[in-house]
Amino acid sequence: MWLLWLFILLPIVEIALFIQVGGLIGVWATLALVVLAFVLGVVVIRSQGNQAWVQAQRSLAELRDPARPLAHGMMRILAGVLLIVPGFFTDIVGLLLLIPPVRDLIMRQASRRMRVTTVHMTRRETHRPPYADGVIDADYVVEDVPPTRSRPPVDLPEDLADDDGRPAPRGNSGWTRH
Repeated sequence: MWLLWLFILLPIVEIALFIQVGGLIGVWATLALVVLAFVLGVVVIRSQGNQAWVQAQRSLAELRDPARPLAHGMMRILAGVLLIVPGFFTDIVGLLLLIPPVRDLIMRQASRRMRVTTVHMTRRETHRPPYADGVIDADYVVEDVPPTRSRPPVDLPEDLADDDGRPAPRGNSGWTRH
């Protein structure tokens, strides 16, 4: 419900501020401030997005909690978005979010309202690799090699030799498990 009120009241506040500021400094100066805030917002988003990512990675590399750098980075990006949105109220909120003590205060207030729960997950093996039962599935090609007469026939039992006295292939691939 509060989000509905925000969408109703925010444009009214912004329009009222435009009228007041425009009456004080003039139309062109007001438009120049809006364009300047837009450019500042784009610069903040471009620079702070990368910086937030680098700080979070550094925290993980140093085995520290990345929550603070991520939260600060997200608030700096939100500040850039608020600066891009035309209006003086959103610009003031965006500028305030660029100040580190203000972000720390917001994080302290938000942490008082949050409850952290831990979820323990167990991993069940649902997929077995195809070779888990000891059988390796493979494709093969049988090439007929002409018998060479230089080799004498091998004395093998009759069931293991072919007509030429060479060992007969066993199974389909020549590989058989005993």
